[in-house]
This record gives sequence, C-alpha cells and structure tokens, in this order.
Amino acid sequence: MEPMDIVGKSKEDASLPKATMTKIIKEMLPPDVRVARDTQDLLIECCVEFINLISSESNEVCNREEKRTIAPEHVLKALEVLGFGGYIEEVYAAYEQHKIETMHDSLKGGKWSNGAEMTEEEAAAEQQRMFAEARARMNGGAVVPKQPESDPSLES
Repeated sequence: MEPMDIVGKSKEDASLPKATMTKIIKEMLPPDVRVARDTQDLLIECCVEFINLISSESNEVCNREEKRTIAPEHVLKALEVLGFGGYIEEVYAAYEQHKIETMHDSLKGGKWSNGAEMTEEEAAAEQQRMFAEARARMNGGAVVPKQPESDPSLES
C-alpha cells in the first residue's frame, strides 16, 4: 500500500512545475554554477516534501484550534513547531507583500484588466467591433453590413 496524503492522492501524484522550479534553482545560484538534472529532481522532491510537511502541521494546528480553514497564522505556527522559527519573519514579510500585490491587482481591475482605462465610448465601439466580428464568423466569414434602421418619419 502506498503512502497517502491528506486529500487522498498518493504522494507520488504531488508535484511542482519542473520548468518553474528549474528556473528558481538557477536564479538562486551564481551564473557559472551548473546543476545536474538528477540534483534538480532531488531539490524539487525536497520542496514537495517540505510543502507536505508544512501543510500537514498547519492542518494539525488548525484542528487544535477547532478551525476548518487553514489561515496564514496556522502556517506560521507550524513553522515554529517544526523548528523553522528562523524563517517566520521572512515568510511573514512575503505574505504581507503578497497581500499588497493582491490588493493592488484588485484595485486596478483584477486579472482581466490590461491597465488601460477605456472611456464609455471606446468600450461601446470595441463592443460593436467584436459583435461585427462575431456576425462575420456566424455568416461563414462573409461580412454582412448592418442595415441602417429606417426612420419612420422619413418614409412617405
């Protein structure tokens, strides 16, 4: 029987994005230092195991407090319990920075915002352009000009 983690998947299923982890590893080292592929794999496995350890202890801290959601304070307490108290200040600073960045992103419109504000007229024009493109696609690629609406007062 294989070891199981909290969510019921085997520990072998848990992973981190290899390309991202390789990039982080390379950024942390001087440019003239090379890391063997099996060493990169070992470092990634260590990171996964560390995350599992912190998550598990955070869950236990959360359960002892009779809470149902792991909060950042539970993670900080888990670091202390596991003997990583020296990292608490740095982890807390990273958490505070994350909150600031998240708040900044939500204030400027979230993930869909490109940072450029549109006037109402520009937004309406863009909407009409997108409608025209959609109509063209629906008509098999043929652009059908929209017929101008006739003004009943002009008809005789």
